Amino acid sequence: MRRFLASSIGVTCAAALSLPLVLPASPASAATLASAATLASAAPVNPRSGEPASGEPRSVEPLPGSTQSIPLAPLVPLGGDRAGGPAAPEQGVTRRGVRSFSMVGVVWDDPETELRGRVQVRTRATGTARWSGWQDIETHNQEHAADPESAERASGRVRGSTAPLWVGASDGVELRVRAEIEHRTGVPGVQTLPSGLRLELVDPGVGAEPPPVGGGSADVSRLEPLTAEAAAASAVNAELAPLGALEIPALSAREAEQQAAAEPGVAARVAPRPTIVTRRGWGADEKLRERQFLYTKRVKVAFVHHTASGNNYSCSQAASVIRSIYRYHVLSTGWRDIGYNFLIDKCGTIYEGRAGGVAKAVMGAHTRGFNANSMGVAVIGSYGTTKPSGAAVTGIAKLTAWKLGLYGAVANGKTYLTSGGGNLYAKGKKVRLNVISGHRDGFATDCPGRSLYSRLGTIRSQAARYQSR
Repeated sequence: MRRFLASSIGVTCAAALSLPLVLPASPASAATLASAATLASAAPVNPRSGEPASGEPRSVEPLPGSTQSIPLAPLVPLGGDRAGGPAAPEQGVTRRGVRSFSMVGVVWDDPETELRGRVQVRTRATGTARWSGWQDIETHNQEHAADPESAERASGRVRGSTAPLWVGASDGVELRVRAEIEHRTGVPGVQTLPSGLRLELVDPGVGAEPPPVGGGSADVSRLEPLTAEAAAASAVNAELAPLGALEIPALSAREAEQQAAAEPGVAARVAPRPTIVTRRGWGADEKLRERQFLYTKRVKVAFVHHTASGNNYSCSQAASVIRSIYRYHVLSTGWRDIGYNFLIDKCGTIYEGRAGGVAKAVMGAHTRGFNANSMGVAVIGSYGTTKPSGAAVTGIAKLTAWKLGLYGAVANGKTYLTSGGGNLYAKGKKVRLNVISGHRDGFATDCPGRSLYSRLGTIRSQAARYQSR
């Protein structure tokens, strides 16, 4: 099967036969999206959790998120001036009040330019006078991207970016970005920062409240009717769950075998299917992504990542974190959709990532150079020194055992992928990899963090047991 693009329009037509749709009066234009990105959600929030305030009933109608984009300006050192201009080795955003947001990141013009420096942010909790201390934002993020020379990479919309950082509901911000060379603060003429630096402040909005994972059928009648885009994203999972479902239910190995989506001629290594929260379940605004779904041939390798977005979130906030990452990837970074194929929170809940069908070989943008014939699984959080929870480790094992098994891949085995180009392997080189690998196995990066990477052996063994091997 060749790599191909599938139009969601055709899928939507099929979906319309089984569920009445509420169609928008007209497609949202880029100008409309840009305008909407400046509007903040008016829902009262708890400043500690970022969820609706205590005593406020949570609406089943989603409220749109927003993105504020603020250009950085040179910062004036003590006794100095702004002589550096846009090329100054220290830029930032002075302390100020802003509309509500929960995630921050920094973007710049050229995606091929690396930000060599330190990015720090401090925020004020919504409705309080309490400011956080300075928090570091992970600057090394270019390895999470579409492959070089791919259509997604060459779209003209992609920008350089840091990893996003979850800070919780906030209404004040201060940012500083300092150029560094060899871990020392730069001086003019030695090291400058990328051009076009902007601070992105993301409000995830409010998603429809899903039922507890694995808690039975959702009452989807209480939700807003599906739009055409939402119907298309749901219809590609039609063999696994009803149209508009908030989750794809777990199946035993025997039940999963009956629904196996293995390639023709490939003997599936069937494992039980875990419960998966759908895009509708976490509240994806399907109008943000590109309408077409992009597929690769098969799934031979699962790359494990961390989102590097910090660990200061609760499991009840995970859907909000994912909506923020999705908005940041699409509107701020310029990708076609969220980059990861799946995400897993610290409680082990599994979420559908990039649209196209959880059992299908969806092309992601997660491991630069190795997005073809692979999938990306990201644990929400930062796992350099923080140990991943046992529930998250088990979630990775269950998901990879099932998904890799659909394509005949042995969870504790090895295979070959051909590099699309990166800083470890030249384009065209065939690379022998573990079927369950860490991001750093395909690209020189810290991802998925030392602590999570050290658990990959356990994950492979567990996944193989789920495959009865």
